[in-house]
Amino acid sequence: MTQLAATQTRTDRPTTNSEAMRASNRVEDAALAARLVDQDPDALSDAYSKYGHRVYRVAYGLLRREELAQDITQEVFVRLWKRPERYDPTRGALSSFLQLDAHGRSVDLIRSEEARSKREIANERLSSNYQASPEEEAMKRVTSERVRQALDQLKETERDPIAMAFYLGYSYRKVADVLGVPEGTVKSRIRSGLSKLRESLGTELIGIA
Repeated sequence: MTQLAATQTRTDRPTTNSEAMRASNRVEDAALAARLVDQDPDALSDAYSKYGHRVYRVAYGLLRREELAQDITQEVFVRLWKRPERYDPTRGALSSFLQLDAHGRSVDLIRSEEARSKREIANERLSSNYQASPEEEAMKRVTSERVRQALDQLKETERDPIAMAFYLGYSYRKVADVLGVPEGTVKSRIRSGLSKLRESLGTELIGIA
């Protein structure tokens, strides 16, 4: 009897609050995705209410212009409405999908001739307070589309922490808090994911540990 109880203690690990929350979010995202595919107009409003501020934060973090960040935010949700099948709930959270899309659209805007001067001004303002890591510099050398394609091939457990750390600027501790895992686990997953990206993208990612 004692041995059985001990076995149950080892195998029946209680679900943590963060795990329960992630599971609940996955269910909600799947339901929301189905409604978007069915072109339920309220679904888009619900998606924006839930994730709009996160999408805006990513765009503003790159563009440093409120009006441009608002344009990107609107574009991301219009794209979601027009092509909801692009999001696969089995591949990850809807918030991660939308934030990565916001990052990609913002980078595309920055690279356009019209936004070039605005990007330089924003970089000048940031240069005195921010020093990019070697990993971030390496990531910037790769086109956003290639990175998105390569990231999509990673497991969710590797893709999400990389996206949060390099695209959203989260510290390892912040990523760990969001994902509900130890900081050491986050670092290990990022290293593993970056190693796979380096293999996929070739010499353009040389310098990433």
